[in-house]
Amino acid sequence: MRLWLVSLILSSLLATSASPLVTAQIGQPDIIQEHWYHSYATLTLDLNEWSDDYPEIVELFSIGKTELGREIWMLQISDWNGGACSDGLGEIDDCEHYKSNGERKEVVYIDGGHHGNEHLGTELAFLVAEYYIQGWVAGDQQVLEILSNTELHILIMLNADGNDFDTRWNVNQVDLNRNYDHYWNTCDSTQPGSSAFSESETLANSIYMNEVVPDADLYITMHTGVWIMLYPWGKWPEQPSDWEMYHHIRDEVNSNISEIPIRNANQGLYPNCGTSRDYGYGVMGYPTFTFETDDEQFLLGTIEPLSERLGEELDVMHYLIENVWYWRARLVVDSLEEVDGEVRLSVSNQGHASTSNATLLYFENEDSTEFWLPGLDGPIEMGTDMDIHELVSEFNFSASGLGFSVNATNTTVAMLDFTRAPISDDKGIWALYYQKRVIDSSMWTEELIDESVVVINAGSSSLLPAPSMLTLLLAFAAAAVNQRRRIFEN
Repeated sequence: MRLWLVSLILSSLLATSASPLVTAQIGQPDIIQEHWYHSYATLTLDLNEWSDDYPEIVELFSIGKTELGREIWMLQISDWNGGACSDGLGEIDDCEHYKSNGERKEVVYIDGGHHGNEHLGTELAFLVAEYYIQGWVAGDQQVLEILSNTELHILIMLNADGNDFDTRWNVNQVDLNRNYDHYWNTCDSTQPGSSAFSESETLANSIYMNEVVPDADLYITMHTGVWIMLYPWGKWPEQPSDWEMYHHIRDEVNSNISEIPIRNANQGLYPNCGTSRDYGYGVMGYPTFTFETDDEQFLLGTIEPLSERLGEELDVMHYLIENVWYWRARLVVDSLEEVDGEVRLSVSNQGHASTSNATLLYFENEDSTEFWLPGLDGPIEMGTDMDIHELVSEFNFSASGLGFSVNATNTTVAMLDFTRAPISDDKGIWALYYQKRVIDSSMWTEELIDESVVVINAGSSSLLPAPSMLTLLLAFAAAAVNQRRRIFEN
């Protein structure tokens, strides 16, 4: 009965002229695009059309195959021609991944279609991609600004086999959103698979997370079922470590955009383990959400145009993407004063995530192969094949004297002991080293300190950070990006 009703309604819609909103769509015929859910075949056509028509901002490739051999399509959307190739001090190899000011672009990762029959969640991922592509085509200034500073990585349909069969599971009857390696099969759940990442779809998704977007600033996985947004944890009712960030987003969304419930997944839905959301947060350290649209979906399509049907959800997505810069700790040094090796450091956090692990690094000069941490008797040697985190991973920077913490949108003053370091007032280089979020798996960052806020011995100030040191830090980042991209380009 429902299939007959939908077919009749959609047939009548096909006979009518498209509205102005519908005629703005890209890809399939307008009326189909707005009312009919994607199959793997129609999605492939639409994605390839975007890639062919807009190579300046769209890159399309497969990250692997489903169990039945269908391609798992990944869209990368950004202004690939607008990045900085030099900051005046050194060349940047992968300039398309950098902003015009030489900073690394923020990274948003979105996936949809873990469950093949959850069509509205899949369509929400598609509509997010469509919005930013259309906005770029139309010259929307806000979209242009976002794409010049942000990379969108969007996997619209992970479970293409299940989509074609209109079933929750993949072809092996596995629930892909219970197949991730985060407390896999430790909750009462059905069909988690024979082991974590036993399925080609989830394995490909995890490889992309680890190799291409390991430092993503936001991860959202899209589903259909109950109208709700869920943040970690699914296994436990306790709030996640970065509860301040999640509560801030909840309050902002509910006050200004939508009344959609935003809750801990265990309390808001039911206990669930092995999910991509908790893997993204607990293993990768991303700020993550499961975005659940409601389940009022027909078998083949929707009477209301999809862009209207999911308009409120799209507004929430725009907020999360437009403000992605804030979803981590953003430390700014207000002042650094050194007197006889004692350093008084004032640091403000402009982000909405706290950091409990922050410290100060000191390099004696631009050619240093070693650096100093507060309180240590001697320097740490820098190996040619090791990054800073490998060298200092044994230290607990939340310990008094070795480091400090800074709460979200707050300021901290720390006193640090560098009496054993050979501090110079004209050659020394200072850098902040800190974790982007409180969760243990969160990424670390190294940021040079502006010499204008540094005062050595209450008088003379240090020179600008040396070109060779800044180039070295940028080279580490660029090399990592190049390596990740080559894995998938090959």
